[in-house]
Amino acid sequence: MRSRARFIAEDLIWNIPKAELHMHIEGSLEPELMFEIAKRNGVSLKYASVEEARDAYNFANLQSFLDLYYEGTKVLLHERDFSDLTRAYLEKASSQGVRHAEIFFDPQSHTNRRVPFETVITGIREALLDGERELGISSALIMCFLRHLSSEAAMETLKEALPYKDWIIGVGLDSSEVGHPPEDFRTVFEEAREEGFLTVAHAGEEGPPDYIWQALDDLKAVRIDHGVRCMEDPTLVKRLREEQVPLTVCPLSNVKLRVFPSMRQHPLKRMLEERLCATVNSDDPAYFGGYVADNFQAAWAELDLEVEDLYRVAKNSFEASFLDEGKKGRLLAELKSYFEA
Repeated sequence: MRSRARFIAEDLIWNIPKAELHMHIEGSLEPELMFEIAKRNGVSLKYASVEEARDAYNFANLQSFLDLYYEGTKVLLHERDFSDLTRAYLEKASSQGVRHAEIFFDPQSHTNRRVPFETVITGIREALLDGERELGISSALIMCFLRHLSSEAAMETLKEALPYKDWIIGVGLDSSEVGHPPEDFRTVFEEAREEGFLTVAHAGEEGPPDYIWQALDDLKAVRIDHGVRCMEDPTLVKRLREEQVPLTVCPLSNVKLRVFPSMRQHPLKRMLEERLCATVNSDDPAYFGGYVADNFQAAWAELDLEVEDLYRVAKNSFEASFLDEGKKGRLLAELKSYFEA
């Protein structure tokens, strides 16, 4: 695709047809909605106001973010809460060009608070069905295991999910990465694959490149979430390129959590130059300062991306998705037409 002028209108980036493959639904809980649901459910927060909560979104590392993240999740108690949360995300995503979303949810964050698994997934699914009908966004749901909890706890969660397996396309691994290697969860991922779930895993964000190797070889992950530290290991980069393993990169999140000191130091451009299958996503958008198009815009502004890079990232997002080939083809055709126009 021909190179174009460096100037590009913001609305062009916002409207690029795209898929989002790395977004935690609990991480889309904006402070305004957090306070609204807390009031509705009679839940006390440690913040006196929306403004005070926003001021707390200044993280030193992944763990300090997670502390705030779990504070927010405690307001979610009923199906309506999970439905409202999911609907709010889908409306925002629709306004930023998202045609398909593969959404993470963390059932253990809720079942450990005695919120039934059924309540969580039923509320989310209701909004996903509404989103496809009303907004035209197709979706899939990926259940994540919290790696700071035991593999035995993950196995119990997998068993809880089985009655709803038709609603869940895959399983993943998230939460505090350092000190919780993927290999610890080999058994539960084997069981998940036997039950027909696809497997993905967070690896190589704060954790070392070796965690990416483990996710690929021990968990048989077909997609790596984050994966940005792969660039420290040339042999790993070669494998990721040859196998075209998708990497769901989250630029604003990586900078906010101090994985990189600034966007200028982010490796996304180099990953694309290495012909890796990198995608751009928002991770926990309410906490990290932007939804998916905001991430596209930040990367465009700071990393000297070309229009061809934007096209490739969006193309990668559809190709890396778990959509069937027919739907992928239609979305890829829409994307091509958008750039040709």
